[in-house]
Amino acid sequence: MTSESYLRRLGFEARPAVSVDSLRALHRAHVERIPYDNLSIQLDRPDDVPGSAARAADGGRIGYCFQQNSAFEDLLVDLGFAISRRHGHVWTAPADQLGGALNHLVLVASGLSTDENPGGHWWVDVGLGDAFAEPLPLVRGEHVDDGFRYEIGAGYGAQAAGRPTGPAAWTFAHDPTGAFSGIVATSRPSDAAAVEDAHVRLSTEPDSPFRKVLVVQRRSGETALTLRGCLLHEVTATSSKTTELTTYADWRAAFDHLALSVADVTEDEWQRLWTRTRASHEAWTAAGRP
Repeated sequence: MTSESYLRRLGFEARPAVSVDSLRALHRAHVERIPYDNLSIQLDRPDDVPGSAARAADGGRIGYCFQQNSAFEDLLVDLGFAISRRHGHVWTAPADQLGGALNHLVLVASGLSTDENPGGHWWVDVGLGDAFAEPLPLVRGEHVDDGFRYEIGAGYGAQAAGRPTGPAAWTFAHDPTGAFSGIVATSRPSDAAAVEDAHVRLSTEPDSPFRKVLVVQRRSGETALTLRGCLLHEVTATSSKTTELTTYADWRAAFDHLALSVADVTEDEWQRLWTRTRASHEAWTAAGRP
């Protein structure tokens, strides 16, 4: 079965019970064992969204946010968790904060109340690359995860706690060390059709950020690992190290360090991607690394 194979990849030999502890363990295992990546997009052969869970079960690459969270949603629903979707808009530049484009799929797990989260709604997100390793309680205020600090802010009233599927909207501020600034989550369309339209746009249009630069990210304990172009970043809540990968051998080794499945990539594809990535890096450096 797909779910059993998926669970084994995450290190689970049996189906876990529906509980907050299980959700936390599944979430952390996913971000540590299955990297976020846009490699297939960079190779001009983007993978689909509906087949994401099957790729996870087969040991392959899943992809970026839509694919990561779609796969995890399929697994959690099969395990019996109550999951709902939200429309996500990730932003970095302040001018983009109020944009309405769907560029991220947000998941909410409900019915799991604790003392810290009596409403029982949890933000589940294995598709953010370098963000939280475990689900965040959908409670306003600051949340600390492995020393990184995140904030869930305005966007919904106190009455939202009574909604069966949790708040309709909220804002999110990433840790200052993060690769992006924040997210606006709303109840705008986030169904399969909306996600497919956004995926086609982001994986094929030339101006998409996912087309412009290679990104692979994974959690390793309390360290957020990111390969961006020719730079390998290793970040914790108290330290940061960046290594420039100047040779093909070092760049290829970074994919092993990030545990990305690459068995399907041909040597010709690797060489062409390296040439393009290195040229972009050198042009960026010549421009003063804006």
